[in-house]
Amino acid sequence: MPWLTGCWRPFHHRRPRTATTRPPPPSSPFRSRYPQPPPRCEPNEEVVQRGKRKSAEIAPTESAVPDVLAPGLDVVFCGINPGRVSAAAHAHFANPRNDFWRLLNDAGFTARLLEPNEQFELLEHGIGATNAAARTTPGSSDLRRADFAGAADRLRHIAGELRPRGIAFVGKEAYRGTFGERADHGSQNRTLGDAGLFVLPSTSPANAAVPYAARLGWFRALKEWLEPVERIAVRALVLDEKQRALLVKFQDEAGQVWWTTPGGGIDEGEDLEPALRRELAEELGLDDFELGSELWTREHVFAWRRVIHRQRERIWLVEIPGHEPTPRVDLAAELVVDVRWWTPDELEVTTETLVPQRLPALLRDLRENGPPAEAFDAGV
Repeated sequence: MPWLTGCWRPFHHRRPRTATTRPPPPSSPFRSRYPQPPPRCEPNEEVVQRGKRKSAEIAPTESAVPDVLAPGLDVVFCGINPGRVSAAAHAHFANPRNDFWRLLNDAGFTARLLEPNEQFELLEHGIGATNAAARTTPGSSDLRRADFAGAADRLRHIAGELRPRGIAFVGKEAYRGTFGERADHGSQNRTLGDAGLFVLPSTSPANAAVPYAARLGWFRALKEWLEPVERIAVRALVLDEKQRALLVKFQDEAGQVWWTTPGGGIDEGEDLEPALRRELAEELGLDDFELGSELWTREHVFAWRRVIHRQRERIWLVEIPGHEPTPRVDLAAELVVDVRWWTPDELEVTTETLVPQRLPALLRDLRENGPPAEAFDAGV
């Protein structure tokens, strides 16, 4: 059956990862204890090799604590808001009684125990940090609902522009404040773009009732969850004699919608062509066709139903005289809500999300130049 094929990260775009931050606020009594990072933290060679895209412009918040963000991170930790100690230090989780940095090290995210003033070194480990609310308060109970206005949209922008693999909320209240809904600890059905969401216990000293071992268990579970499940998929660009393309529409639990080519994952022991024929029969009721040239390849990492996947796709051309889609399985169970033909003109002007995003241009090239001599990366 079809699998999520939302926005993905092309592996041929390899650009340095650089920190996205604001100049530090004025000096404070805590400056000597928590020295300030430079206004811009340049990555070392390891970070350069890990980077996927150049830094995107993320709108600064009014927070006293700067974001630690860069493209292509494994995970962004999202706290609820800065406490007074963190605000004075301009550093995430700076209260000496906060267990965040110790948990990070004990769970294997960092090679050594980092200090709060070393927060920008997190980028070398594929880790970022931000907060759901910007306002400094003595405690999270002092926050108001208005403090979280725009939090979900801001995280969605971070997920779309910087493409982290996952976003981990440090405490249930950080998640609840962002989305206005309760959550259990662990992975969530909701996603932001391709980024999966995970809820951790709070690391605040106010959460001391939860034993350290229990919190460490959740941090270790997060680290394991961030490792993608490998998957191979096959898809078909189905065209008729009018050069219309037959596409399927996905809508996930959070309401995110996109159109893509029919196809799906390969079952264990299945070969590529039989898998593609099975998928087209199930999704479209299409049996009688000749498999054409292999056109494109794609690779992307995405969250789907609480699991992170790395999917490698191969896409073939299938040309047919015409066909009325008659699915033979319950597509709604796979979150497919529509199947229809698209004319070239419709694809050129649509505001709907297409996957790949360059699909109209790819189709123009195919019409003008024919199938490529060798399959190439179709891009985002």
